[in-house]
Amino acid sequence: MHNNGALPPEQGEGGTVGGIGVDHAFLALERELAVFLRRARAASGELAREVHPELESAAYGLLMRLEDAGPQRATDLAGFVGVGKATMSRQLRGLEGLGLVTRTPDPADGRAFLVELTEEGRSRFRAVRGARRARYARRLAAWERSEVAELARLLHRLNAEQEADDSGQTARAAHE
Repeated sequence: MHNNGALPPEQGEGGTVGGIGVDHAFLALERELAVFLRRARAASGELAREVHPELESAAYGLLMRLEDAGPQRATDLAGFVGVGKATMSRQLRGLEGLGLVTRTPDPADGRAFLVELTEEGRSRFRAVRGARRARYARRLAAWERSEVAELARLLHRLNAEQEADDSGQTARAAHE
């Protein structure tokens, strides 16, 4: 068994777990993703509180989406983050109450509304996002730029494949 140092010896390729053949590289990936996601959830809560002390951690992602993609319909936001309309409606009411987002009539469909950041919401979000980016830069300062680019490329690929898989599952469920 060849081990290039990427995994501890006990986590090399091959083997079984519970009688099922398992590639230990996938087990290591699962473990590292679990740690990463746990930390990301905690950081999301901290970032949300930096934007506004009463902001729910789940709402930080909505602010990010609105900053990156511009005004959105609530149904599009719900689909993007994977929640139902009722949950999205509740989250948006909370954001409106904090003065971070506003709803305006959709010029393409008078029955619908577009959600967008208020100037206050945009200003608060950008300040927190800028500080977060600076923290990433400090944490990754010892990495080669090519390593950072490779990590971004691989995470993008993983996210794109997950999104395609999720879309396929949604389409299949709609036809059942």
